[in-house]
Amino acid sequence: MIAAGKRPNGAQALLILALSLLAGACAHNDPRDPLEPLNRGIYSFNDTLDNAVLKPVATAYRDTVPQPARAVVSNFFNNINDLLNILNNLLQGKVPNAVNDAGRVAVNSTLGLLGTIDVATQLGVARSDEDFGQTLGWWGATPGPYLVIPFFGPSSLRDAIGSAVDFKLDPIWNSTGYNIAVRNGVSVVRIINKRTLLLEGKELIDQAALDPYVAVRDGYLARRRSLVYDGNPPPEKDDMDEPSQQKKPRGELEPESKVALAVPAPAADTGATVSPSPAAAVQPAAAPAPASDNGASRPAANLVPTPALLQ
Repeated sequence: MIAAGKRPNGAQALLILALSLLAGACAHNDPRDPLEPLNRGIYSFNDTLDNAVLKPVATAYRDTVPQPARAVVSNFFNNINDLLNILNNLLQGKVPNAVNDAGRVAVNSTLGLLGTIDVATQLGVARSDEDFGQTLGWWGATPGPYLVIPFFGPSSLRDAIGSAVDFKLDPIWNSTGYNIAVRNGVSVVRIINKRTLLLEGKELIDQAALDPYVAVRDGYLARRRSLVYDGNPPPEKDDMDEPSQQKKPRGELEPESKVALAVPAPAADTGATVSPSPAAAVQPAAAPAPASDNGASRPAANLVPTPALLQ
């Protein structure tokens, strides 16, 4: 035991920390988030840093810089990100999407004045949103445990690896790598621009969510799953009810076994006629059997192509 008023030594402090993490792990047992006690600590650190630095700077940027100027900044960075979209679309075998993004870069870099004007979107050429984390998912890599990374926020083991690859291939980082001042300045502007775009969403979570940590985690994992499956994720195993537990639509006939209970059993063939009981006489008549399928057209099932062995 630790005496009152006495500061614990290093071994005792480690024991207290381990017991705290173990207690937190017992209280929070989401299988997707086995490191939740540690993640919550990092989340709290990031949130404190965000409220002290990033959020005030982003708010000032939004309030002082006119929206058209902010749009120019966003368009410029989106045009650079389209280069990574091309690469990841090719790695996923999505050649038409890669060609589409290459066309966007060509149009916006020329007619759009180095991407500051999104001419491609105005012409109806939509941009995709791909990264190496999604590419790993398309190849079959599962998300792994949920992670909260210091300074960077929510992620997963798979997405953390993907982010490291994207960072290594980042055009801004590579093109300005020899000029540290320019590289850092452009990177700071990109961070502020990205944080500005998240201002309203973060405020909504803080105001409406009972547990902002859980809201951010669940929202992040759901969005990443949707992106890996291009917006058409299959139902997860937990969401698929067993056939015996599925709810029956209203108006559907009862099973055969239940209908049979309403019809009196035929009497044995002894030559005597047996009248049905009064209770049986008031039972509703069985519904006529549906007509056989004689070739009438039926709506085809919606087939959604999805990558194999994802998440």
